[in-house]
Amino acid sequence: MSTDNLKDKTLFITGASRGIGKAIALRAARDGANIVLFAKTTEPHPKLPGTIYTAAEEIREAGGSALPCVGDIRYEEQLQAAVDKAVETFGGIDILINNASAISLTGTEATTMKSYDLMHQINSRGTFMASKLCLPHLKKAANPHILNLAPPLNMAPHWFGRHVAYTMAKYGMSLCVLGMADEYAGKVAVNALWPKTVINTAAVQNQLGGAPTVKAARQPSIMADAAWTLLTQPVDAASGRFFIDEDVLRSAGVNDFSGYRVDPDLDDDKLLPDFFLD
Repeated sequence: MSTDNLKDKTLFITGASRGIGKAIALRAARDGANIVLFAKTTEPHPKLPGTIYTAAEEIREAGGSALPCVGDIRYEEQLQAAVDKAVETFGGIDILINNASAISLTGTEATTMKSYDLMHQINSRGTFMASKLCLPHLKKAANPHILNLAPPLNMAPHWFGRHVAYTMAKYGMSLCVLGMADEYAGKVAVNALWPKTVINTAAVQNQLGGAPTVKAARQPSIMADAAWTLLTQPVDAASGRFFIDEDVLRSAGVNDFSGYRVDPDLDDDKLLPDFFLD
């Protein structure tokens, strides 16, 4: 059922300058895909390595074509300009990866409204808007996919009580999967992908526990390989599903995950589970 690879496919990826978004871009680039990077990082950050331009260079070195589009996903005109440029440059859009996300693990009284607004504008609103603007072009593609990096809708109260503002914003991305998969059934595959374990990203390194947490994490490449597996399936294979990276790869015949561990000496059962998974 696989389309074998992503050669000549055009992927529009939000927040693609680092982390999981960049890893997915690099995996697709190895097939010879066209990657549209939509991100706002143009200058190096003291705690966040890489820019949209260094990511674009890595994509080209990996064998893909790269179109860096600088913009802030909170602003419709900037996102629309990037979508237009993508279509002008590559002739269309085959795949949208809604990766851009903001996080603040704070309780209700500790959450500033600025932080609340940022999470909702980037996570749920940004995902909805990127999908809305890309869908006219996705519907024209041969095998179109939207993949949101969003969790399964686990309604256990403790996932809300710990950080209700973040959970609401992240679940907004998940709700887009449910709604759009039904709305575009048979036309565009809309799915979610989420990691079974913590992933070694800048957010984990700087905000979510630092070195001890990184040690018990997996590398972003596991999400990239799982995404590639989903994106090479035909549009009617699955839609409206909430996939977990390890489960996707197991279904594809992968049984050894040791190569994804940050610490190769740490057993898989010692890795930290990600949010929203019980």
